[in-house]
Amino acid sequence: MSQIPLYPLRFGPIYEYRPWGGRRLADLLSAPLPADGPIGEAWILSDRDDHPSRVADGPLKGRTIRELRELWPGEFQGKHGARFPLLLKFLDASGQLSVQVHPSDAQTKYLPPGESGKTEAWVVLEVAPQGRIYGGLVAGTTPDTLRRAVANRCVADQLASFTPTVGDGVFLPAGTVHSLSDGVVVFEVQQNSDVTFRLYDWDRIDAKTGRPRALHVEEALACIDYAQGEVSPVTPVVVAETPVRCESLFQCPQFQLWRHRGDAPFTVGADGSLRALVCVEGAGQLHHGDAAYAIGKGDVLLLAKIVGKCMCHPQGGMTLLEIAVPELS
Repeated sequence: MSQIPLYPLRFGPIYEYRPWGGRRLADLLSAPLPADGPIGEAWILSDRDDHPSRVADGPLKGRTIRELRELWPGEFQGKHGARFPLLLKFLDASGQLSVQVHPSDAQTKYLPPGESGKTEAWVVLEVAPQGRIYGGLVAGTTPDTLRRAVANRCVADQLASFTPTVGDGVFLPAGTVHSLSDGVVVFEVQQNSDVTFRLYDWDRIDAKTGRPRALHVEEALACIDYAQGEVSPVTPVVVAETPVRCESLFQCPQFQLWRHRGDAPFTVGADGSLRALVCVEGAGQLHHGDAAYAIGKGDVLLLAKIVGKCMCHPQGGMTLLEIAVPELS
């Protein structure tokens, strides 16, 4: 099996029920949504035991990321350890995402065995007129202030927020209180962790269970970075203007992300570096060797280190996100 030449690997989405979700991911992804119910998340690149992504086509169809790492440990794992370090998603917040926080790598007391902290970032894809992003706390907020706000059901009064616009990049380091609200669709890149502490859930009753979802108030209060301040959209750094516009949106120890926008052919990938490509607008082809691989809105392709650089040929305008997977010790 390891003698199969590696190629750009496409993965199918894994849809997740969320009480705050909707049905708008059907317009973003080619795979049909489940027949009914609110779908809040589509996991498009996942190395989780309970939700493993599988290659969608080609000689390696059906293989999980874990199986790929076992067959080609130097190509997909490197120094990453026991698990692929990133998790990629689309989120549809048709309702209000819970007010939540994630622990950092250093807060080991709050991390189950095998889990990392969770720094993440969003790229805004759709915004309804009433849509909001909540990130960080208003000045002067303390653990006691938040504890009283939870008891009085007025947590929103302590949260900084803004009206997003399509294309905004929002960086959420571990320890940031955050939420999405009422009609915001985002792409999310995050550390491969599923540790979430809910501070407040908007007094919601989960239609599937008929009960409120559990809160984790004390854990959330302990993991919040109270010195961080208000979150606002990042300022993109223009890397190149030709042949297409390339912007750096996020650079942190956990991941890097660039956005390519244009209608002319451009290069993606890097020799000796593991990359993921996510198309969020338009369509085109990715050329590797003598083969061409279609890539359209909602698709994700993983480029093993040996795949290296590829040429992307848009068919009309295209917006492509490129994520570098770091070598973590």
